[in-house]
Amino acid sequence: MQSKKKMGKKEKILIFSIVGVVLAALILNVVILPLTGGSKRTETTSVYTGDNAYIRYDKGLYLSAHRAGGDIEPEETMKAFKNCIEASYKVDVLEFDLHLTKDENLVLLHDDEVDRTSDGPIVFGKEKVKVCDKTLEELLTLNFGYNFKRADGSYPYREAGADLTEVRILPLTTLLTYLEKEARPDKSLHYIIEIKDSGKLGEKAMDILYSVMKEHSITDRVIVGTFHQSVTTYIDKTYPDVARSAGIADMLGFYYDFLYNVKIDPKKLGFSVLQIPMGMRGYFDFATEAFVAYAHKYDVAVQYWTINDPEDVALLQKIGADCIMTDNPEMASKILTK
Repeated sequence: MQSKKKMGKKEKILIFSIVGVVLAALILNVVILPLTGGSKRTETTSVYTGDNAYIRYDKGLYLSAHRAGGDIEPEETMKAFKNCIEASYKVDVLEFDLHLTKDENLVLLHDDEVDRTSDGPIVFGKEKVKVCDKTLEELLTLNFGYNFKRADGSYPYREAGADLTEVRILPLTTLLTYLEKEARPDKSLHYIIEIKDSGKLGEKAMDILYSVMKEHSITDRVIVGTFHQSVTTYIDKTYPDVARSAGIADMLGFYYDFLYNVKIDPKKLGFSVLQIPMGMRGYFDFATEAFVAYAHKYDVAVQYWTINDPEDVALLQKIGADCIMTDNPEMASKILTK
């Protein structure tokens, strides 16, 4: 039986050295550097010379209704959008999600499945029905206000005789016809649109979205986002005139560029907007004046979601954020206009 060769002193030293370097790098990048995230890397300026229309500076931030304000009316339904338009406060940006149906219609819905927000399990007789497996006509039979609960605990769209006309599945073309031709024909609305489908389905969704954007002349007022890298790559390659938000890898890479104060060529970034979940706090704190100032220096707008706490609204206004996405735009508006 062959005996195992003993590790030599030099080999041990080399291995310990490598482990030490790795540990030191981890401590530096995961613990020490993030603790300096509140320190300025560049000066804040109120004079902007770039061309990113989503950077606000001293103009005040954009107020965005996340899923069209899902705390006030059933999310991503016509009822919710009409509330945003008709409210006494002003919504600057409408945020919503898109799925492709079986018959290739783009419709608004956050989840892949219809269960959470509709009576789909009752109508279809089974759970976990996906949007992509149903036609538009089939989806129009559902009540997407069914699980909406008001602050008083009531379910208004389950009541006998409730008007369900505006809580059906909403096709993108129907929404944009209303918004662009009836509600805000002055072209003042901006949009944040997320493609939820992945792979070839996501690419097809982007093809249709682009065509609809062109038809309604909103391309220069839309930020397109996706969590699927393949769709991001497709957007960059096929539709270079579309402004998109950073993906997860992009965002983390940009944050470390900030920590190390790296000089960036904005033209090589591939994105013009960072859309940051407010929940990412602690060591990795993106909600600082220092980070916003660094992003602005390189022509990148900074937007945050989902901002439902009045204190967070006030903080983001203070640090110079460009946009907040909230489920309750009425609450946010009151804080921003104090």
